[in-house]
Amino acid sequence: MTKITLGQNGPAVTPLCIGTWAWGDKLFWNYGSNYGATEVEEAFKASLDAGVNFFDTAEVYGNGLSEELLGEFMKKTSQPVQIATKYGPMPLRITAKSVTDALTASLKRLQVEQIALYQVHWPYSFLMNQETLMNALADEVKKGRIQTVGVSNYTAEQMRLAHKILARQGVPLATNQVRYSLLSRQVEKQKIVDTARELGVTILAYSPLAQGLLTGKYSAQEQPVGARKFDSRFSKTGLEKIALVMSTLRKLGKKYDRTQGQVALNWLIAQGGVIPIPGAKTAKQALENAGALGWNLSEDEVNQLELMTRPWLE
Repeated sequence: MTKITLGQNGPAVTPLCIGTWAWGDKLFWNYGSNYGATEVEEAFKASLDAGVNFFDTAEVYGNGLSEELLGEFMKKTSQPVQIATKYGPMPLRITAKSVTDALTASLKRLQVEQIALYQVHWPYSFLMNQETLMNALADEVKKGRIQTVGVSNYTAEQMRLAHKILARQGVPLATNQVRYSLLSRQVEKQKIVDTARELGVTILAYSPLAQGLLTGKYSAQEQPVGARKFDSRFSKTGLEKIALVMSTLRKLGKKYDRTQGQVALNWLIAQGGVIPIPGAKTAKQALENAGALGWNLSEDEVNQLELMTRPWLE
């Protein structure tokens, strides 16, 4: 499988990453109701079997349970697994030591000594400024506990600042994880994608299927459960707005013998320097995600979808 380098000189990873927010999260995803540890372990195994071994988590997902589950699953396989997790810049975390302590706790839950990518979950400064934060992360690269440094939800200017501070330490900024899909393209208008390309930063695209909208699973008759049922995008009116996009994805899917979701993920990969992070709660979802790899939309088809979804630049 073709690999993609994180940033300028980071580890080579699969061009698709599995998001694990739902692994342990009860508030939004209802973990423990219609799925649990057995199902997400099957998703983990199915991803590896399909050649996808890059997983994204965070210390706040399930209050650490997502990391713990990944740690347990990794112990049971001999296959190499690459992990990205995140540090939350909370108000009471005011010293560089808080970064060290948080990373230590994450590594303990994951049961590893090093991870491929450590990301700042939000650009909040609170009482610790970006200089202190980025220098602390650079120190962890030098210690060998993380291979690369990333950020998440950073604007173009915030990304430039992080890149500048890290560069003084000889550490490249590898990634910026942002919301990005055919139905959420604001990061293009905000110049985040262009700035990332300029700086040699890889974009990790979370919610690449617009929380399931782009799978074609939902309709006026079949609504999502949990917090998404209150999202206007899943209402009858919201679904009508995306009807043409979904029809086009369906046609392209038939041409390539792929699902609508796989076409949507392939469009993101076609942007270059973009790694989608779809979630997977079950083995079936994991295999569906992996089906976005191993083939390519034509340039004309990529452009067709780009033109059709320009309303979602706003």
